[in-house]
Amino acid sequence: MDTITLENEFTSGVYGKREIALVRGQGAMVWDGDSRAYIDCAAGTAVANVGHCHPAVAAAITQQAQTLITCQEMFYNDQRAQFQARLAAVLPGDLNRVFLCNSGTEAVEAALKFARLSTGRVEVVAMMRGFHGRTFGSLSATHKPDYREPFQPLVPGFCHVPFGNVARLDTAVTEQTAAVILEIVQGEGGVRLADPTFFQAARRLCAERGALLIVDEVQTGYGRTGTLFACEQMGITPDLICLGKAMAGGLPMGAVGIGGRVQNLTPGVHGSTFGGNPLACAAANVVLEVMEQEGLHGRAAEQGAYLMAQLQAIPSPLIREVRGLGLLVGVELKIRAMEVVQGLLARGVLALTAGSTVLRLTPPLVISKEEIDKVVEVVTAVLLELEGV
Repeated sequence: MDTITLENEFTSGVYGKREIALVRGQGAMVWDGDSRAYIDCAAGTAVANVGHCHPAVAAAITQQAQTLITCQEMFYNDQRAQFQARLAAVLPGDLNRVFLCNSGTEAVEAALKFARLSTGRVEVVAMMRGFHGRTFGSLSATHKPDYREPFQPLVPGFCHVPFGNVARLDTAVTEQTAAVILEIVQGEGGVRLADPTFFQAARRLCAERGALLIVDEVQTGYGRTGTLFACEQMGITPDLICLGKAMAGGLPMGAVGIGGRVQNLTPGVHGSTFGGNPLACAAANVVLEVMEQEGLHGRAAEQGAYLMAQLQAIPSPLIREVRGLGLLVGVELKIRAMEVVQGLLARGVLALTAGSTVLRLTPPLVISKEEIDKVVEVVTAVLLELEGV
C-alpha cells in the first residue's frame, strides 16, 4: 500500500491534504517518494529556519539520542541548563527566565496563565485577525470565527480590538486587564503589519495600567523577520514572549521568555511532561549556534527584501499587494490563494495560504537567490496561466 493511501486510511481527518508524500529534505529543498524535488516555501509553517536536516543539528540529535532522551524538570539536566542560559542571553531586555514546553500553542497557554497569576486579573485583550493556536486558551485569543465557533463557549474574559488601532486599544485596556497579547506580524491573519507606534502604545498602556504585554513570536521569532526577534524592530520589550516552531530545527519545542514584572511563579503552578527534554534542548542549543555562525537573521532581511522586490515586479493584474518582513512574505491576490498554491505545487514549489486571498511564503532562511529566482519564475507562470482562465 502506498504512503498516501495508507495515511488516508488511518488519519484523523482534521487536515486538508496535498497529494504528495515528502520523504527527504536538505536546506531549502524537499523530495517526494518519486524523487521529485520541491523548493520549500512552507518550511513546516516557518519551522525549518536553519534548513531541513542541517548537519550540525542532525549530529546533535543523534548524539543526544544515544545519551539521554527524557528528563523531566524536577531533575536538572546539562542540555537544558545550557539552552536556558543561551536563550536568556539573546532574549530582549529583562526577559531572563525561561519556561520550556513543546509547541507555540503551549507557550501561549503558559503565558496567559502566568499573566493571570501575576496580576490577579482575568481579562485579556487580543487582536482582530490574530492567531495564537488551537488549544482552548490560545483559541480564545485567536480571532478567526471558523476556528472558534465549533468550540464555543471558549475561555471567558477575552476581547478583540483592531490590529494597529491605538484608540481602540486605549479603550480596551482597563484596570481589569491581565494582559494584551499580539503578534508583530499577523501570519495566519494575512501577513499584516502595524506601525511601530502601535506596539509602543501597547507597551505604554500595559505599564501604566498594570497589565502584562505578551508578544507571540512563535512564527516571527528566530530570525524569520530579519532580527532574532521581531519586537526588536518595534523598539519594545514585552513582559512575556512566546516562542516555538523554529526553536529546535524541526523537533517539537516551545518556550516563554519571562520578564521582571511577572510574579508568583512558584513550584506546581504549571508544568510540562516533555518540556525541556534533553533531545529537544540539544537540538535547540545547536540551532542558536548555527543562526549566529551563519548570520541567518541578517540573511533573512537581505533575502526577504530581494524576494519582495522580485514579487512586486511581477506584471500581473491578479496581485493587489506584496507585503511582509524578512522572509515572512504575503502576496494579496484578487483570486483564491489556494488556486495559486496548487499551481505552484504542480511546478515544484511548496507554499501556504494566509486567509482566502493571501499567498504566504516562509522559506528556510538558508534559501539562495537562485532558488528565490526560480520561485518567482514559477509564481509568474502560475499567475499568467490563471489570468487566462
